[in-house]
Amino acid sequence: MLITILFGPPGSGKGTQAAYVTKRYALQHVSTGEMLRKEAARGTTLGNEVAPVMASGNLVPDDLIVRVIESRLRDADTQGGVLLDGFPRTVAQAEALDAMLARSGRKVDLVLYLDVPEDKLIQRLLGRAAAEGREDDNLDTIQNRLEVYHRDTAPVLDHYRARRGTAIETVDGDAPIFDVASRVRDTIDRYYRDAA
Repeated sequence: MLITILFGPPGSGKGTQAAYVTKRYALQHVSTGEMLRKEAARGTTLGNEVAPVMASGNLVPDDLIVRVIESRLRDADTQGGVLLDGFPRTVAQAEALDAMLARSGRKVDLVLYLDVPEDKLIQRLLGRAAAEGREDDNLDTIQNRLEVYHRDTAPVLDHYRARRGTAIETVDGDAPIFDVASRVRDTIDRYYRDAA
């Protein structure tokens, strides 16, 4: 069993790399962004609550996203291991995740950090917005999301650096997709063998 956090700023390629990783390993891809976008598109109570927050580029409140994740981690298909994408995004969320995993004798084993220069992130996000028609990816929202990332999310790395038993690995995400995938694969291979 391996609990991995795929970590990085918006536009670093977390979703793309998660698709490669989950094809190779018996890990469930748990993407909070994808889950919340689906809820918003379906117009559920949760979706209506989070849609305006997401559209502004701000973070969904901790208590709400923790409830969503805790519910998902109770599903039977996550018991063999998960790849968390987009969670935790704050230190409070990381602490809540650590506590919920500890209750079932689990912990975060690996934080895989995709490192990409900020100018490249902005180019990628603007390109994705044009290609996918994502209204939440305009320049103002992107800049706000990056500010929120630096203020609220980047400290999560320090939280896990200070935690015994959790490995932090940095992968240069500013490379062709398949090169990044190869680096991610090689890194996870080392930990997956140990955790299997």
